[in-house]
Amino acid sequence: MQYPLGLTADAVAWIAIAGIAVGVVGLVVAVVALVRLGRLKRALVVLQGEDGRDSFVEVVKAKTDQVEGLRADVAAHQQQVARMRSDLADAIRHVAVVRYDAFGDMGGRMSFSAAMLDDAGDGLVITSINGRTETRTYAKGIKAAGSDATLSPEEEQAISYARRSATS
Repeated sequence: MQYPLGLTADAVAWIAIAGIAVGVVGLVVAVVALVRLGRLKRALVVLQGEDGRDSFVEVVKAKTDQVEGLRADVAAHQQQVARMRSDLADAIRHVAVVRYDAFGDMGGRMSFSAAMLDDAGDGLVITSINGRTETRTYAKGIKAAGSDATLSPEEEQAISYARRSATS
């Protein structure tokens, strides 16, 4: 038998074996590609949400929307807390009472001065001086921990104590 291009029978056999080997390698590559394609399809099913489940993209979008909603809520709460802090700064919340004996002949420290201040040191001081037969009560306005009226040492002490409670 005569082969084209002047090939011998041995050369044709080797070419045939090489062709079969290439075909087997191609078949193995095709099977490996098919297995990988199956895995990718299963992963894609999870991402696309087939089988009645939500897709990965939908779940991520829903969670992103929830996070954005929570961020908006936190921002609103921060503004509300800032407003409350501002309101609270104007509230009278620093109080101190100093009790003392206004007269030497009376004991029991029945007289007192009470300072009631806000965070800025504004408020009032109330003083009650108790004697044997009468009691006198005074109220003085306080602005920035001071007063236009003359303050007694006990009133200044009460204001000082109230201011200390504001810093601690």
